[in-house]
Amino acid sequence: MRPAAILTAVAGIGIVADLIAAGGQRLGSAIDPAETAAPMEAQMPPPAPTAQPTSNPEASMNARRVDEASQFYPAVIDGKPLERIAAVVPEQPANPAKDRGVNLVRPIAESAGVLAFGDRRLQLAGIDPTPADKTCIDSGGREWPCGMLAKTNLRLLLRLRAVRCDLDSAEWTGTVTAACRIGTQDISQWLVENGWAEAAKGSALAEAGEKAKQAGKGIHGNDPRSLAETSGPEDLPSDLPPDGL
Repeated sequence: MRPAAILTAVAGIGIVADLIAAGGQRLGSAIDPAETAAPMEAQMPPPAPTAQPTSNPEASMNARRVDEASQFYPAVIDGKPLERIAAVVPEQPANPAKDRGVNLVRPIAESAGVLAFGDRRLQLAGIDPTPADKTCIDSGGREWPCGMLAKTNLRLLLRLRAVRCDLDSAEWTGTVTAACRIGTQDISQWLVENGWAEAAKGSALAEAGEKAKQAGKGIHGNDPRSLAETSGPEDLPSDLPPDGL
């Protein structure tokens, strides 16, 4: 090979190598790693700060997460932290007292204070029964059959309705004493308040009996027949059961 051709080839190889080196430098300067990483870092949110532990108990108690609900409930009131209290247990309703009474059907008023059931008798509690043959003297000195009228008014109240009496059993012999009701009306109370029987000594009806006496009701007043009036139907309670029940 000629020396001139060899020199020409070596010079061409050198020129190519220089061109390759120059191209690499330009490519490296066009793509900067720092520039390409900057947009990525700008898009990422900053990391949340890590809560540092504290030795201050008040700061620990006051530090809490605030959300839409809890922002309305302060952690401290009047300088004192809130305390958790136990839930209130609802009070259970008391069991109503059991009614131990019995129903007695078709009572007959033997007097104002004594009910008859065939050959058995029931004396109403809390009163002194008014005998059917008792007579009273009115303000004009006239005698009138107050015991009979007392019995009649009790019969008007009963009208063959069943009574409920405080007894353990509907079976007894002879005479028993018990409180009895028609609906919610206590029969003894009705007799005393209307003056057709007197309250027994020590009875809870004593005050009602005194009021009836002062008002001149029943056996404490005049013969209602002479005044063309009666204390029967108009004085009957309004919540009584129908007749015959």
